[in-house]
Amino acid sequence: MAQQPIVYDINKDLVDQLVGLTPGSQTFDVRHKRDKVAAATQGSYDALFDPALPGLSLADRLLVALYATRITPSPLLAAHYRARAVEAGAAAADIAVAESGKPADAANPQLAAVLEFTRKLIEKPVEGDEAALKTLPAAGVSTPAVVTLSQLIAFLSYQTRLVAGLVAMKAAEGQGAGSAAAEATAVINPGNTEPGDVIKAHGFTNEVLEWKAWLDVVNVDTATPEQIAVLEESHPKAKVSDYYLFLVHQPEILRQRSTAFNAIMYAPGGMSRAERELGATVVSRVNGCVYCASVHAQRFEQLAKRNDVIGQVFEDPITAGTTKREQAIGKFSIQITEAQADVNAASIQALKDVGLNDGEILDLLHSDAIFAWANRLMLNLGEPVLVTV
Repeated sequence: MAQQPIVYDINKDLVDQLVGLTPGSQTFDVRHKRDKVAAATQGSYDALFDPALPGLSLADRLLVALYATRITPSPLLAAHYRARAVEAGAAAADIAVAESGKPADAANPQLAAVLEFTRKLIEKPVEGDEAALKTLPAAGVSTPAVVTLSQLIAFLSYQTRLVAGLVAMKAAEGQGAGSAAAEATAVINPGNTEPGDVIKAHGFTNEVLEWKAWLDVVNVDTATPEQIAVLEESHPKAKVSDYYLFLVHQPEILRQRSTAFNAIMYAPGGMSRAERELGATVVSRVNGCVYCASVHAQRFEQLAKRNDVIGQVFEDPITAGTTKREQAIGKFSIQITEAQADVNAASIQALKDVGLNDGEILDLLHSDAIFAWANRLMLNLGEPVLVTV
């Protein structure tokens, strides 16, 4: 049965409530200039925690959320999901397991398998390989429920980083740009690659890759009208993409996710699209997602007409950046990926010091956070395949 359409109510926006953003405040106003992103973020939350969603029970989904936000960590979100788990009737013993960080202690073997999969995706997503994924069907989790779980964990990775970044932006309200902003775009660290060069380093490449799912995808010929509609909304090539054909097992969740992604990466104004792609590539390099790094390295080169910084990112993301501005973008992208709990007003000020305004900072935060989501889907549901001519 199709999920009911989700209607966005700005007065019930969970992220605004948790961060303490109110109409008229600087960060609220900046955030809601990207209202499509805010609406799709809330829509994703509503779809993933819809009580009518079949497969994993609402209580189990909330236990996953509690566990994920405990180990991330994100105290604001962990408190929220604990309260919701209690309200949904989750057993006290299961809540204790989720809070303890010890999945093996779960009395229900399926819950233990689900939480262990959650741990891998949250702590080190590159470890969520085919063997890890297939522990779920072995524990009795259906393919649509695997999609729900994978989307949920990936969404939580996005949500925790979004909240951390907005808290930091709120703390940095009123701070101005530094005196070095004018020189931030001067080339200080030239790269050694030229447009069109094939770049390979540490297992990463800018070559064209395909992606194959490890579990059964939806057959377009037998897909429901809702699934077809969501595929057509999501991407021009969605009907021939294993990625979309797998995720469309849960069409409303995919609809909200695709809306968020497209609004984040393609919206006009704000941070340049090339710089958003740079942030996405850095996050993908740090998370070990070869496929995403390849795709977004290519998109950066298409937009910027150069790939010098891509070679640097693949070689060593910590030192990458041909300018102070690019270096600051890279450092923030690494921090929000590896240590989002440490992101603070100083992290935001470092971006302002190289000339980023609040709207550009929000766009960078969004692009970094959405790749915490995208990388976990690509790494944990299938594998890249080199396209051969």
